[in-house]
Amino acid sequence: MALRFTPLHPVFAAEVEGADLRVPLPPGEAAEIEAAMDRFAVLVFPDQRIDDDAQMAFGLNFGPMEAETAAVDTHKQRLADARMNDISNLDENGRLLEADDRRRMFNLGNRLWHSDSSFKATPAKYSLLHGRAVPPEGGETEFADMRAAWDALPAREQARLADLVCEHSLLFSRAMLGFTEFTEAERVKFAPVPQRLVRRHLGSGRRSLYLSSHIGRIRDWLTPEALALVRDLVEHATQPAFVYRHSWRPFDLVMWDNRCTMHRGRPFADREHRRDMRRVTLMDARPTLEQAA
Repeated sequence: MALRFTPLHPVFAAEVEGADLRVPLPPGEAAEIEAAMDRFAVLVFPDQRIDDDAQMAFGLNFGPMEAETAAVDTHKQRLADARMNDISNLDENGRLLEADDRRRMFNLGNRLWHSDSSFKATPAKYSLLHGRAVPPEGGETEFADMRAAWDALPAREQARLADLVCEHSLLFSRAMLGFTEFTEAERVKFAPVPQRLVRRHLGSGRRSLYLSSHIGRIRDWLTPEALALVRDLVEHATQPAFVYRHSWRPFDLVMWDNRCTMHRGRPFADREHRRDMRRVTLMDARPTLEQAA
């Protein structure tokens, strides 16, 4: 069956019909999906009843996986492969996390608008999130198109932003929620890294904002002024005209391009319902400062 892409939003995001991710992709299908990613930035693959191995195999069609996840208390690993991101409310024994569990407090940062791994020197290309168990209500994921947000800025503002360099860290984003209890090793691991504020998206050739709650500074700017600008840009970029909200169904796989989107998770009754979500994250080719703006 040929792939079919049905738009889900006026400016980006589409649902994919005709894909079976349980088996290797037929010749040419990976290129077709990557071309659709360049156009839509977010793709929804419904009813994909796959395991971790199949999810990782699908992701590897589009680039290398990140070697490690960014989490706390990693010695309490639930999933067999350390490269698989555990985006759940479950502990290593499959039980609901306690209300004061350090992992639960850390994961609340996923409710902030962000781009995956923007806090790494070489950030993420694609993320692929699979819903193994979803709550009966809440827990949606919202996505914002940073290319459309850039296009909507006045030319004078675009010129002011074009050459700015921001510093990203998980220390910054978690501090916004009052989570500051990092070990010294975690503080070293999550030390700030520089990223362009404005990028050129390689596949589409379009320019894009590169925003995230992980931004804590702009180089050569006073911090209050820098954070005020970032807040204004996030408010601009997350207007309804630029946002697609995905309501999860069991076994949905959603794939998005971190180079030109932001996303955030929405609240749900996480002390009552299981939410077992697993994410494969692919690396970009090189740091943003080494990419053409």
